[in-house]
Amino acid sequence: MADYQRGTDCLHAGYRPGNGEPRNIPIIQSTTFRYESSAHMGALFDLEASGYFYTRLQNPTSDHVAAKIAALEGGTAAMLTSSGQAASFFAIFNICSAGDHVVAASTIYGGTFNLFAVTMKRMGISFTFVDPDASLEELHAAFRPETRAVFGETIANPALVVLDIEKFAKAAHDHGVPLIIDNTFATPINCRPLEWGADIVIHSTTKYMDGHANSVGGAIVDGGKFDWNRYADKYPGLTTPDASYHGVTYTERFGLGGAYITKAVVQLMRDFGCSPAPMNSYLLNVGLETLHLRMPRHCDNARRVAEFVKGHPKITWVNYPGLAGDNQYDKAQKYMPTGTCGVVTFGVQGGRAGAETFMGGLKLASIATHVADAKTCVLHPASATHRQLSDSELVASGVSPDLVRFSVGIEDPQDIIADIEQALKEV
Repeated sequence: MADYQRGTDCLHAGYRPGNGEPRNIPIIQSTTFRYESSAHMGALFDLEASGYFYTRLQNPTSDHVAAKIAALEGGTAAMLTSSGQAASFFAIFNICSAGDHVVAASTIYGGTFNLFAVTMKRMGISFTFVDPDASLEELHAAFRPETRAVFGETIANPALVVLDIEKFAKAAHDHGVPLIIDNTFATPINCRPLEWGADIVIHSTTKYMDGHANSVGGAIVDGGKFDWNRYADKYPGLTTPDASYHGVTYTERFGLGGAYITKAVVQLMRDFGCSPAPMNSYLLNVGLETLHLRMPRHCDNARRVAEFVKGHPKITWVNYPGLAGDNQYDKAQKYMPTGTCGVVTFGVQGGRAGAETFMGGLKLASIATHVADAKTCVLHPASATHRQLSDSELVASGVSPDLVRFSVGIEDPQDIIADIEQALKEV
């Protein structure tokens, strides 16, 4: 396919119908696929032929949508998972095992922090969490001989800290490990981390990519440039024979552009089964087709909301990286000059109680454990998504007790602001 702009890729990348074939990506709602001979099936199981045999591993609907996301991010290969959490887990576990170590930004989403600091710690993988504003020298000090990856978010959820991708990429590459970036909030419409030095990009597609709160999902995209062979001793799972597939060496068979994703599919998806339903992949694609139209509206609406609340006497502080004067504004202009995201955070007079009163008075916006879809929603993270964190961990992740996460939808901005205004009268 031609080298189209991202808006065109939102509609056309990943699938080109042949003569008389469906114009939309078809839903292949089947668990299994028929073959004429066991020899052909055997070749698929040995990774000697491409094709489909069981939807837990691969499905044509999901693969077409993954290919579209790979094109949007500028990667070489991609896969879909059943959730963003699964994508976060697979991205790390694909190259780490017991005894390995990962450096991660401290401001990452609370669910990801818990996955790393609690669950994966029980698997023998340790994490060091660093301030995203740490100097390069401080970053270097966090690495160990057993470090295998660096992890961060383009825009942290809900701290809204913009990661200095180039700084983190340099630190990662100086130590011979890849940089993995969660690009959920920015989306490839506003930022393509691979162009700034990241090696692997993940998404919770549940958010802006789906855009309508219809389907839970995740995605992993490989940039195809990290040289696993150069650091073969660190990544034996990719550079040495896999006994479970008759001695296949992924970097030899699939090259740097395909080794990482192939291993994640044929090993991790095979064994953990975090596969998306074909119908969910189809719904994700419907959302992707308007992503380039929705993101500018989200960003413009969020900027208007941020400007309004910043001047309100019952608002004690405001964070929005797209707002001039915000402490993240300069980094946002570097990495996301056309827009950041639709999420604004702020503190309400009266602290936690004031936040709860404000949220209870909203009529248009919904209180929901969700973020980044077409309808405006609001959450108090310290009581919900981050409630497992201690006070010190909350501070480290950029979440204060009074923080309100306001996810601005694509409704008319006048109605959103009017809703905020009337709710603040109750505070």
